[in-house]
This record gives sequence, C-alpha cells and structure tokens, in this order.
Amino acid sequence: MEEFRKDASEGSGGNFIYKFDAIGTKWEIETNEPLASRSQESIHKRIELFDCTYSRFRSDSLVSQIADAPQGGRFEFPTDSIALFTLYDQLYTLTEGAVDPLVGRDLELLGYDKTYSFKQKVNPEQLKAEPGKRVSWSKDIVREGTLLITKRPLVIDVGATGKGYLVDIVSGILREAGFTDFVVDGSGDLVHSGESAYPIGLEHPFEPQLVMGVANLKNSALCASANNRRTWGEGLHHVLNAQTGIPVQNVVATWAIAPDAMTADGLATALFFTSGKQLAEKFHFSFVRMFADGRAEYSQNFDGEIFF
Repeated sequence: MEEFRKDASEGSGGNFIYKFDAIGTKWEIETNEPLASRSQESIHKRIELFDCTYSRFRSDSLVSQIADAPQGGRFEFPTDSIALFTLYDQLYTLTEGAVDPLVGRDLELLGYDKTYSFKQKVNPEQLKAEPGKRVSWSKDIVREGTLLITKRPLVIDVGATGKGYLVDIVSGILREAGFTDFVVDGSGDLVHSGESAYPIGLEHPFEPQLVMGVANLKNSALCASANNRRTWGEGLHHVLNAQTGIPVQNVVATWAIAPDAMTADGLATALFFTSGKQLAEKFHFSFVRMFADGRAEYSQNFDGEIFF
C-alpha cells in the first residue's frame, strides 16, 4: 500500500504549501488557502487508486496481474484510462513505436525492476540483437475502450505519461473543491492555475545546481524529462527507445508545455525520439530540448528565456 508523508506549511506570498510523498516521489501543492482535510483525503485516496491500477512496483496492482498472467487474459481498467491509452496510441504512431507502454520488460531486464535492484540482467545490445522477440503496443495488445486483451504476460509501464496524468487528476480535485489559484508539482511535472504567470527554472542536465532557462507558466502544464534523473550505470537510464530497448543517448533533457500535464508528460518523452515540429502537427504545445553535445533548441512559441 502507498504510504504518505504529509507536511503543511505557509509558503511565500501568503500561499500555503502541502507536501507529501507518493508513487515514489515528492509532491507539493501550493494554494492561496489551506487545503482542508477532506481535500487532502480525497487526493490521497485517488492517488492510491491510481497506484493500485498502474504501478508495476506493487504485486497487487492491475498491471502486475497482467505481467503475471501466463496465458494472458481480459483486464478491465477504470473509465478514465481511455484518455491515457488514447494518448499512447497517438505517441506510439508519431514516434514509430519508440514510445510504448510495453517497455516495462526492458526496464526490468536493465535493472529498473520491482525491487529497484538496478542490477542488469542483460546487456542493452542483447535486446537490440533480438528484434523479432520484442513486444509492442500495436501487435500484442487488443484494446476495446477500457478493456485490454492479452495473450501472454506483458509488463506495462506508463511512466511516459502517467505522472502527468496523475497531476491532472489532483488538479481536478482542487478545482472541484473551489480552488482557482494553485500549483500542483509532482517532482517537476506541474500544473498552474491562476491570474499571474508562474516562473519555472529549467534545471541544467549537466549542472543540476544551475538553470539553463526560465519558463513562464500560466494556466497550463509543464513536464520535464532528463536522462540524469533515474540513472544507475554507464549509459543506463529510464528513457528507453521501445523499438530497441536501449536508453536514448543523443537527447539528454526535454521540457514540454501543454494545456494538461498528461499531454505535456507524453510529449516531453516523445521529444527524445521525434522533432517538435512533427509533434506540433498533432498537438498544440511549446518545448525546449537539449542534446548531448550541449545544443539546445526551443519552439518559437516558448514563453520564457533560454540563457545560451
């Protein structure tokens, strides 16, 4: 079961900050009035529901049932999973299969498993050498709305969009409680609501104590992804190309700003594999991304400043 560490304090400008740990990461909710106990409880209950559905790190989750089904089966997901799976359909197509929620098995083989062992079971090149054995969202899953049908064990990992999706869910709870001015921060995946723009520093992937720019966030969401976050060995990190099972090397960090955090989260992942121009044909968003050679690029509609 998910455990929550809770802390409420008064922040700058008279705002109130509510802090807690959930889904293995730190959260902060900033509001202009204290968050009532009822709202806090609603948030934690909803996060627990999300976790017991989508977490591949807990044995009682629906995702773990799919991974443990020897002959596959029929698995019913919550109604709101349609939005999550539809976005995966789009990103899978736009990245030619590089963004795929069935990347979970590759993450486990490389050491990012249920026990967080971070011990490699295979060399990345072994995954690349056996393309015929690779699973994919297009050929190994049949989806009928909220129903997923499988024929063998599959390890689903919704890390490319899931945390952003959960940030949206928490934001929805705040709106239902009457809040119009707030920030929900799920360790770098943010939603802002309010009259004034909210400046966000963009952490430099090579020098984390510095920022490489600032984004002005207003009534929208910003999500970031970087290969220096979850890393456990030479060339090993959590952003994998699902076509090969190998961690991406040429792009090191991305930031995407979109109307909702689920979309921003998914696009921040997709930017590791696909140009912003191509993604902009399907999505309205702005972005920044940084390459391994130190180059940075950003969209013309990016509201903010890059420092080099």
